[in-house]
Parts: sequence; C-alpha cells; structure tokens
Amino acid sequence: MCNARLTAGFLLPIVSTSGEKWDFPKKPTFLAVYCAFARHVSVLGDCCLRFPKNIGGSVFQGASQINLDVKGRLAVPVKHRDGLSAPSAGKLVLTAHPDKCLLLYPQATWEPIRDRVMKFPAMNATASVWKRMLIGFAEELMLDNAGRILVSPEMRAFAGIEKQIMFVGQGSHFEVWSLTAWNEQLSALTSGAAGLPPGTEDFSL
Repeated sequence: MCNARLTAGFLLPIVSTSGEKWDFPKKPTFLAVYCAFARHVSVLGDCCLRFPKNIGGSVFQGASQINLDVKGRLAVPVKHRDGLSAPSAGKLVLTAHPDKCLLLYPQATWEPIRDRVMKFPAMNATASVWKRMLIGFAEELMLDNAGRILVSPEMRAFAGIEKQIMFVGQGSHFEVWSLTAWNEQLSALTSGAAGLPPGTEDFSL
C-alpha cells in the first residue's frame, strides 16, 4: 500500500472508461504515476515505493561532466562501464524524461519498467503522455569497445544537449543532462525553491 503521507494532497482522482477510479498526480512524476497505478493493479507488488532493481547488482551513483565527441557519442566513465554492460552484455536503452533529461538503463533493468508502462490505461490522458515519452523515445543501444554510445540527434534536441553533459547516477540507471539544464536544477535545489517531496518533510542528512 502506498504511504499516505506521500500521496495525500498530491494525487488527482480520475475515473477510467471501465468506471474504476485512478489516482494520478496533478504534477506527474514517474514515481507518483507508479504509485497511483499500483494502488489498483498489482504490477509493482506490495509496495509502490519499490524502485526497479538493477539486474546486475551495481548501484549507480556519482556525477561526471562529459563532452560528447563530434559524432554525438558519449563515453561512459570507465568506473561505470562494467556495471552498465554486465546485465545485458553491453545492451543499453536510452529514453526521454519529461524533465528534459535522458535516462540510460541496462536493457535487463529497463525491460520490467517498459512492461509496466505498457500496462498503463490506454484511455487515461496522463498515463498516455508518460507512455508516449518513455516508450516512444526509447532507443536500444550497444556499448562499443571504447565504452561509448551514440546519442541520436533526436535525443540531443529533446534534452537541449550540444556538447557538454552531466552523467548522473540514480541507483538503477543514469540521467543524462545538458550542462545548462543541470546547473538550473542545482540552482533551484540550492535556493530552496525545489523543496522536499511530500512525505519526506522530516528527512535529514
């Protein structure tokens, strides 16, 4: 069951075409959509806060500034190459996120997420937007012998990437940001404008 503190005041009730009530967020995030969906369909198991596990067992963390080469290729930092390539023999999936960044997964880690997203209700507008974004942009890639992947022109245009990027670990995957957009995120966070997610008001380091 979802944590009431996380969802209280954050989810917007929606009724599906079958008459079933769905709770989708006013300001959707990937986690919130997962929570709303899991409350009515047992897709995520007993707890909607269970994040997808990296099949290879690595926990991706840390942030690195990288320059794309003239062909638009991203060289994965050496320390992360084995962790990214091991789960699926170098097969990766790159997709888009509404925050205007890209998400990079080992293929084996991405597939359960893809399967869950594909089960989002087709007639729900919020779910459809997420499906178009995550599934529609998804590209299967192969890490080459030099530890590089090609970031397509479409992906670079979506994320506003020209050359300089930030490669940011998120546990099961990496986020790929344009350096400009990343700095804007940091400015919002350090200014206090971003605040804390609902349910984490007591969180401290």
